[in-house]
Amino acid sequence: MLDTARSGCPINLSLEVFGDRWSLIVIRDIMFGNRRHYRTLLTRSEEGIASNILADRLKRLVALGLLTRADDPSHSQKAIYSLAEPAIELVPVFAQLGAWGRRHLPVSAELSIRAQLLEEGGPAMWAAFMDELRVIHLGATPEPGARSVIAELTAAYDKLVSARAADALPPDKA
Repeated sequence: MLDTARSGCPINLSLEVFGDRWSLIVIRDIMFGNRRHYRTLLTRSEEGIASNILADRLKRLVALGLLTRADDPSHSQKAIYSLAEPAIELVPVFAQLGAWGRRHLPVSAELSIRAQLLEEGGPAMWAAFMDELRVIHLGATPEPGARSVIAELTAAYDKLVSARAADALPPDKA
């Protein structure tokens, strides 16, 4: 995975993979936003990633085995990026990072609702989310009647955004 490492410490090695400003953001956008094409990742980035940085991170994450890249059957010049199992296993890490950020940083309600739900849902929700990601990204067979964590997270986000938009309208427009 890594050609040269400063040490064999697991925290050091993890930081050598994820210690830059963009790798976890790219994985987050694929994981939570289902943004699986280069153009979508570029244009829908909340943080405004530069095209050269995105291209570099995608290439690096594929090389590290965190993402896979496949030709898009609907367009010969597009690729579809998918989470590999090691990236899916980051769900608890994202949940804990989000929980820490909500406690200690000035987050927005809209962008922290998913973190709140993951924190409140705990390991059972994380496991269901990872199972759902395995279906989407790895082609696993879904369990009958399986919970859709993605639908829950999306519905909560959409509800908050809609409520904020309604609050922003003048009283006669609401």
